[in-house]
Amino acid sequence: MGISENLCSCDRIKQVFRDTKVKLSIMREKFLLEWQVGFMDGESVKPTKMVSATVPGAVQLDIAVAENYSPYYFDDNYKDYLFMEDKYWLYKGKINITDTDKRIFFVCKGIDYRFKVYLKGELLYNYEGMFSPFELELTGKVQNGDEMEIVIFPAPKSCEIPEDRCQANQSCKPAVAYGWDFHPRLIPLGIWDETYIEFREAQFISQAEVFYKLDESDYKSAKINVDVTGCISDDASLLWQLLDKDNKVILEKEVKGSKCIEAELSSPNLWWPNGQGEAYLYTSITKLLDANANVLDENSSKVGFRSVYIVMDEPTWEEVIDFPKSRTTPPITLKINGRKIFAKGSNYVCPDVFPGIITPERYFEQLDLVVNANMNILRMWGGAIINKKAFFDGCDERGIMVWQEFPLACNRYEGTESYLEVLDNESKTIIKKLRQHPCIVMWCGGNELFNSWSRMTEQDLALRLLNKNCYELDRDKPFIYTSPLMGMAHGHYIFREPNKGREVYQIFSTSRATAYTEFGCGAIAANSDILRQIIPEKDLFPPKADTSWEIHHAVKAWEPNSHLTLDVVEDYFGESKSVEDIVEHSQCLQAAGLKCLFEESRRQKPHSSMALNWCFNEPWITAANMSIVSYPAVPKKGYFAVKESLRPVLYSAQIEKFRWQEGELFSPSLWLLNDAPKDFSSDIMKVYVKIGDVEEFIMQWDVKSVEANTNLQGPTAHYILPKSYSSEMTLILRSEKNPELNSEYQLVFIPSEDKEEVIATRTLNH
Repeated sequence: MGISENLCSCDRIKQVFRDTKVKLSIMREKFLLEWQVGFMDGESVKPTKMVSATVPGAVQLDIAVAENYSPYYFDDNYKDYLFMEDKYWLYKGKINITDTDKRIFFVCKGIDYRFKVYLKGELLYNYEGMFSPFELELTGKVQNGDEMEIVIFPAPKSCEIPEDRCQANQSCKPAVAYGWDFHPRLIPLGIWDETYIEFREAQFISQAEVFYKLDESDYKSAKINVDVTGCISDDASLLWQLLDKDNKVILEKEVKGSKCIEAELSSPNLWWPNGQGEAYLYTSITKLLDANANVLDENSSKVGFRSVYIVMDEPTWEEVIDFPKSRTTPPITLKINGRKIFAKGSNYVCPDVFPGIITPERYFEQLDLVVNANMNILRMWGGAIINKKAFFDGCDERGIMVWQEFPLACNRYEGTESYLEVLDNESKTIIKKLRQHPCIVMWCGGNELFNSWSRMTEQDLALRLLNKNCYELDRDKPFIYTSPLMGMAHGHYIFREPNKGREVYQIFSTSRATAYTEFGCGAIAANSDILRQIIPEKDLFPPKADTSWEIHHAVKAWEPNSHLTLDVVEDYFGESKSVEDIVEHSQCLQAAGLKCLFEESRRQKPHSSMALNWCFNEPWITAANMSIVSYPAVPKKGYFAVKESLRPVLYSAQIEKFRWQEGELFSPSLWLLNDAPKDFSSDIMKVYVKIGDVEEFIMQWDVKSVEANTNLQGPTAHYILPKSYSSEMTLILRSEKNPELNSEYQLVFIPSEDKEEVIATRTLNH
């Protein structure tokens, strides 16, 4: 699929799902409403015009289609959409249903943000928050042809500073929508998740949650409790079945007069993160039976058995010297099923500016890239949305651990009574929705809350509330207040410091963090075709400030030349002759930087136990960004470099710098990096340096066997660099037995000026 086909174009928005009747299960049916939407200048002011609405979606996109707006992602067109954040909005949904003797419910999985729901003028529901689904029984109240009405309030703004993220500091609205260094200021409003009318029997199951406790002495048994909620009479029966991955029933239990089912599973297959074992999932099925054993309703979900802890790395305790002292740096090492695991992955941001149009297919396309990059964890950054259920289902199936943050980021969230009430409701819903997913391995209060720009502490009521709710509702998962905590690191985000300062090679080799939870290097979009989707041809080359390059975050995003760093690119590779040159060289720089950053963080194991780059994806097309995947799912060169650096076992080199020249002593330090769950056998590594088309053998390392999940430091190679007229240099590490361990490092070489002298020198040497 091409870039333009993936973009949120008007043509795509018009593809509205019009089927009105869909089977939910053998017992339930849902009916979709026919929606219209219009904006108002006040809550009780009628719209002057109503237009067709796509649900789920966003009001901005509906108006864009109806009024033929230019695409928001091109040039500065997004500014045409900004007025909508301050309007009230009215949705009208026409109900087309047939007569039935079943109970009728209005089911909504998410409205953004503050809203009221009416039926025939009667207020049925009033709520603030976008992450809490709700259902309203309409039995006896609704007839065919009636209309549901939903009034949505303007975007919340708690401060008077225009176009500033602080406007989100008294709401659970994701702060990213108010503008970020990779995100335009576009604040979505509207019905953003599935919404429909549903028919049910008189008795029904609302939820059947499976809780368990593993015997952690040997992981050979699990005690299971299934808690069922719904409208269930005392004489009804519940039949619970547990199916293995081949859909074979391996446990079955029936109870009557109870909504709690107890069972015990022997020798459960465990759920493991990617690269550590199989992400094994069972299927739980709960059926509601009447007195004649007829099935009235049923509930199905996936279950993964695993334990999770965040623990101190043992040597860290030895660093405590002076007393009194509260503790050493906080624990951050993940321990899954009794095994300490090096967490390697990325920070995940919104897959789209408008979350209402995110589909399961979009999630799965990106999650497949995550798995293929050898990652085992994603950090759900606190500035973004809480993703839809399909995302977490996809992580469960693929063995991707999820670090889930609440929607707090880079603000001081004052503990006012009104804010705490909203946060309490929303956080409880988030925990209850996600706690059944085995992929969820930790909760976090939010992003960068203990920094100088946020100035929050453990004593802030918002964070105390989140800790309390996580403990009461999901006690067995770890909780931390924010990222980073002391000992952990955010940054740096550049390949080289200003004024030809230190490169990533020097910055990270002298760093010592327990976890690198944000770091990165900027790069331009994955290819020039993407740039032409967003930048007018007249501005395409060369990149300049005050053009679409700036609007799409290439320059002045957070520093004058932060993401594109054209001066740095051209210092290494020479003047760019075309936009294609910039694409190639910018991405080469990001790839080299990320390869260094990930492998250096792995070399510091066990003191360091986590490495997560900023960031994996982006919510709209940026001209330049630190993501390794361009919108919607187009890998950059940096993605493939990360994939190589995150292989379970690989040969690695610690290199001093990026640019070299003749006569210098090139001295890479050699390593075997191993986070695989099995021992590594002996091998021979051979080291080569290739400059231009000439490849020289340097040395070999006889690698001894290594225990599982253990690195091995080897010797340092030494090589005086010869004359060459090439500007390309590659360090090559080759395995004698296991070519899948091979690694290459692309570097820059300063060519000799006299090409004839170089040729003569080579002739004499050979």
